[in-house]
Amino acid sequence: MIEIPARLIRNHSQKAPDWLNSLPGAVERYVAEWDLTIDGDVLSGEASLIVPVARRDGTQAMLKLQSLNDESESEALALRTWHHDDVVQVLEDDPATSTILLERLEPKTLDEHPDPVEATRILAELLTHLMAVPAPPGVRTLADIAAGMIEDAPRLIPQLEDSAERALAWRFVAMVQEVLPEPGDRLLHWDLHYYNVMAGKRQPWLVIDPKPLAGDPGFELMPAVWNRWEDLVATGDLSQAIRNRFDLMLDVTGIERERALAWTAGRILQNVLWFTADGDTRIEDELKAVADALLA
Repeated sequence: MIEIPARLIRNHSQKAPDWLNSLPGAVERYVAEWDLTIDGDVLSGEASLIVPVARRDGTQAMLKLQSLNDESESEALALRTWHHDDVVQVLEDDPATSTILLERLEPKTLDEHPDPVEATRILAELLTHLMAVPAPPGVRTLADIAAGMIEDAPRLIPQLEDSAERALAWRFVAMVQEVLPEPGDRLLHWDLHYYNVMAGKRQPWLVIDPKPLAGDPGFELMPAVWNRWEDLVATGDLSQAIRNRFDLMLDVTGIERERALAWTAGRILQNVLWFTADGDTRIEDELKAVADALLA
């Protein structure tokens, strides 16, 4: 019925072969249960299969299938909790499998906006709307995520081969520890960057693909800083460009600077720990550039 995209096979053939093998049958099941017709070539994200479909009344939609985990299990809940003018609409969902039927958006992301400063402003305005909403019960918490990072740090930071980088990572740990007693209660997207905002028919731009958390909005800024990296490099002054983008996000959202810096240190630490767990022994240049620009 469908052909699984190569990227999805590459990403999941080792860690989730059963889920990959189940996808053709799952598509057939939801097409039947939700009375859909496939009307385009299948697509994929890094961790999901996207099938263009039409509903019985002719409404175009996208069927999203993904493995059930702590990132996907609250996606539909979050999208239904935020205001519908800010996010893609959920038409149907099955909480048992994290399968979602979403409205069809335009095939254009905010990453394609020709003005990087205006793209950041749009992203910040959307974040301002999202962060006004308290997290519903049952969403995983930033408190738990941050506590897990602090717990993992003594095992992973010593694997960094450079002493200055180890000291920098421990500084990130200390900054997170300072703000951890007040982790926040807002409904966070966790991965709000330019690729996760798409052009819509009913609104110019709509947010997609949350990995919901309950926590402090300061934790949301790093993806906006780290993506569209080539635009920052093109300015000729990378550090200043990073600061300008960060400051624009703060100006639009009103997020308090010191907490934003602490939680951005937490996002950098999170990536350092992930990469170190995968065998890296140096901090990535882009992460160090953000740290140098914002935290020096």
